Amino acid sequence: MPKKSYKKKHLTSFQLIILGFAGVILLGSFLLMLPFSSVDRTLTPFHEALFTATSAVCVTGLVVKDTGSYWSVAGQTIILMLIQIGGLGVVTVAASVSLLSGKKISLMQRSTMQDAISAPKVGGIVRLTRFILKGTFLIEAAGALFLLPVFLPDYGGRGIWLSVFHSISAFCNAGFDILGTAANPFPSLTGYSANALVNVVIMLLIIIGGIGFLTWDDIYTNKLNFKRYRMQSKIILMTTACLILFPVVFFFTCDLKNLSTGNRLLAAAFQSVTTRTAGFNTIDISKMSEPSKAVMILLMLIGGSPGSTAGGMKTTTFTVLVLNAIATFRSQENAGAFGRRLEYHVIKNAATIAMLYFVLFFCGGLAISIYEELPLLDCLYESASAVGTVGLTLGVTPKLHVFSQIVLIILMYLGRVGGLTLIYAVLSRKNRGNAKLPVEKITVG
Repeated sequence: MPKKSYKKKHLTSFQLIILGFAGVILLGSFLLMLPFSSVDRTLTPFHEALFTATSAVCVTGLVVKDTGSYWSVAGQTIILMLIQIGGLGVVTVAASVSLLSGKKISLMQRSTMQDAISAPKVGGIVRLTRFILKGTFLIEAAGALFLLPVFLPDYGGRGIWLSVFHSISAFCNAGFDILGTAANPFPSLTGYSANALVNVVIMLLIIIGGIGFLTWDDIYTNKLNFKRYRMQSKIILMTTACLILFPVVFFFTCDLKNLSTGNRLLAAAFQSVTTRTAGFNTIDISKMSEPSKAVMILLMLIGGSPGSTAGGMKTTTFTVLVLNAIATFRSQENAGAFGRRLEYHVIKNAATIAMLYFVLFFCGGLAISIYEELPLLDCLYESASAVGTVGLTLGVTPKLHVFSQIVLIILMYLGRVGGLTLIYAVLSRKNRGNAKLPVEKITVG
């Protein structure tokens, strides 16, 4: 009787990415549950530890316990390690360990690394990973040094830890702060709203971390020769500039009128930058007008750029949809930018990603609003903050019940790994398409 041969199944790179994130989250949850992680040395409930670990790995910043007053130095260190792993990406960190240990990177590992950082090709991926690691630690160290003159006089020796923590948290677009006390929990950076140095350093770290590793490589390689940049880098830089400038003008004009002109401009700029996935705030967000909150929801959903420490549906997705709409208005057959045509599958992916994020955002906010019996706008704000991995809150998240916390955990996880990554991981078989089906036209719009 002939023996049956079984073909060994290998995990796809997308499956490795989502399982890697899940594994780190569960490990972090277990460590944060243990008594040594909290200040009062008690066991932290699993759902609270899971929420914190998910928020850290997914570089979100939403919390149910104040990071500064509830978690011990050991707990804060675990959270910071989770932020660093989540910001760089689980696959990048794993590949870095292999590189440091002198092991060779297999073709499968290179392919997984390519998908993890959204690189255009496998070639040169190891060099790019080394470049990312060196750049990350150099920028985070520089950020900590610039923050020292502020935190050291205010907090003494503890100011060193505060500088390092907030530099890494800002660069990774995490939004975690450890400035809270039992008497004043969840302060974020409101105590430094008028400090230009803190504002500028944190904003620069957020922007640098959010533009993407490939854009770094373009800037490093081609310097100021903008014409030689990849089309993706050009789109990212132009879109990022617009998504910072226009909201600054909007917030300055329509809100923050109780501040002096200089502080008003500083606050408008900071809130514009931080809204797209960073999660720090220098003013009380809940006191902003409803139009400003609506604009912030849109910015949170757009998020940062592909292959970066940021989340959201990404700046490139937003720009591709805008370019496609412009091409449609002009009756042009193809959308394009900078003298290049956008491929059809890019537009198709952008539309799919936007739909996924909108559905997750709306359904999540609706579910929380119904369960908690809270205003829909407030719940949609928290939902957008979670799925965009931002971390800004109107003060709703710490008061939520377990069900609503689970909803936000799911949104944070899906927002970080990305909608298409999840789809490709589940539907790993290729060519499931409808090429052989008959074509029939339909009318849209």
